[in-house]
Amino acid sequence: MSDIGDWFKSIPFVTRSWFAASIAVPFIGKLGLVDFRHLVLVPELVYSRFHLWRPVTATLYFPITPNTGFLYLVNLYFLYHYSTRLETGAFDGRPADYVFMLLFNWICIVITGLLMNMRLLMIPLIMSVLYVWAQFNKDTVVSFWFGTRFKAHYLPWVILGFNFIIGGSFVNELTGNLVGHLYFFLMFKYPMDLGGRSFLTTPEFLYRLFPNRRGGVSGFGVPPSRRPAAQDQAGGGGGGRHNWGQGFRLGDE
Repeated sequence: MSDIGDWFKSIPFVTRSWFAASIAVPFIGKLGLVDFRHLVLVPELVYSRFHLWRPVTATLYFPITPNTGFLYLVNLYFLYHYSTRLETGAFDGRPADYVFMLLFNWICIVITGLLMNMRLLMIPLIMSVLYVWAQFNKDTVVSFWFGTRFKAHYLPWVILGFNFIIGGSFVNELTGNLVGHLYFFLMFKYPMDLGGRSFLTTPEFLYRLFPNRRGGVSGFGVPPSRRPAAQDQAGGGGGGRHNWGQGFRLGDE
């Protein structure tokens, strides 16, 4: 148990909180402590009865059944792995900027979910984080099933196809990819590469809640085109290669 506790404590704070909530809320619904129907997003109840908790719980809840258990574990692994990579890599020492990214992506996903009558929002938020990681590391070579290798730039779309095969839908993954692209474009691509104005800025109150840990310099400073090399060093990419989990052995790194 101490090994599990040490491992859990080693997860960076934001990812650890998100990861723990994404385990606790599904099991609360599974055990019947709270009726799962109170945890999913129901637009008409949000509008008419002000069930304002639903956008939050729908992001953390996932039904655990014999048919969905594997998909849940896969996406829980994606959450742990790629959120940790981002928080300790491109966002290292800047928890406020990372929290802002999650909040922006979450708000966009909630709006999309309300418009499209989506019940569960866990996968879209996880995929949006994975998409941002892939953009920071687009030239990193990743490994997938059966030893296939490709650049990380394609990983979100490969996973979209993979989850479609095992889950039968791609709407959640597509929503997450598009939201992740919107964040990356507005925060980095448009102002840094295209010389446009900056539309997204981390609010000051987030810096007060989550102060920078290295020198107190907020913002990113380095264009994302120069991020992958630094990310490889921070994430232990192993000479430009990243093992996603050869043969899909969850947790092997």
